[in-house]
Amino acid sequence: MAPISQLLLSPAELAYLHHSLTLSPPIRPDGRIPTQFRALVAESDILPGPYGSARVCFSDGTEAIVGIKAEVEKSKVKFGSEEQRLRLGEGEGDDDDDGEATQRGRGQGEDSWVDMSIEIPGFRDDDALPVFLSAMLTEALLSTDHLRDRLWINRRFHWKLYIDILLLSPPLSYPLPLLSLTTHLALLSARLPKLKSELDEDPLFDDDWEASTFLYPYSKTGLRVERPPITLLVMVAGANIIFDPSKEELAVAESVIAISAAATSGEEVAKVLAIRTIDPPSRLTPPGVPNIINTATGGNAPLSGADASIARETLQAQNVWTPPRGGLKRGMLSLILRTVTEKGGVVDEVLEALDAISVGT
Repeated sequence: MAPISQLLLSPAELAYLHHSLTLSPPIRPDGRIPTQFRALVAESDILPGPYGSARVCFSDGTEAIVGIKAEVEKSKVKFGSEEQRLRLGEGEGDDDDDGEATQRGRGQGEDSWVDMSIEIPGFRDDDALPVFLSAMLTEALLSTDHLRDRLWINRRFHWKLYIDILLLSPPLSYPLPLLSLTTHLALLSARLPKLKSELDEDPLFDDDWEASTFLYPYSKTGLRVERPPITLLVMVAGANIIFDPSKEELAVAESVIAISAAATSGEEVAKVLAIRTIDPPSRLTPPGVPNIINTATGGNAPLSGADASIARETLQAQNVWTPPRGGLKRGMLSLILRTVTEKGGVVDEVLEALDAISVGT
């Protein structure tokens, strides 16, 4: 899926920009190095009503706000589940302590307990772009059991989590990284009321918000046990890998992929959760015309369509812009994954930068 804004650049401008990005090292329009992200302004806990919230604004002016709310819902009884056996009179009299009840909660969460909605100016909720972005972000969140297990209260009740994402400004570039980082910070700041009831009683919560627990709690060492995933946008130009591409760079991208990854305390490398390919807008750009078939520069116009096709096949060798075709090579994909997940790689750098943002402890 192509980004929203389509830059109106001439074939000569596209060829110049693509050539500068294929150099070693690449020369980006804004002077960043290949793994450097755009400057941003971020803050969390900005809204009084939600259980968690965050705001992120990129240097190009795009801005997003995420609010997280939760409500208690009664769980549906699944066929063959432990709850169904109890209702049928099987297993009565079992003495389970709190530790065993917590153990039973592992793996009991469901994908339907998380509901995400994205609102983009000028788009309906059921348009392709909001639906596609929501699917990518939700896929990464639910790829591990941590979030689902945290929403499990007991065998009869669970939390229903609502993640509302609002893009405040018209998207000037592909908004996936912006929405992912904002959602990440909002989930880190999200809290749930402390549960006072025990086992399978009707849930009763502590009214003191200071006693609430984080959705992604801290360990005794002061570090997060788990962290929400982040989704990075990566493009390829020649033999170069470029992270967080701008709208100008996306206009000449040969391939674009979205990688969702997460880092867990105690693990040396980040874990890849999901990979999605994105149709770059460069495929919609007009091709250039080489001088050999351009009558305005003294060339000879092709006599047939076959001759024109043969001439256009040599455009790349003549430094004339031609829209990219084909997909991403396996070797390049392997290099991207290694750059993202290695210790001290891009994911670690992004998470380290996000740690500098003040989130309640």
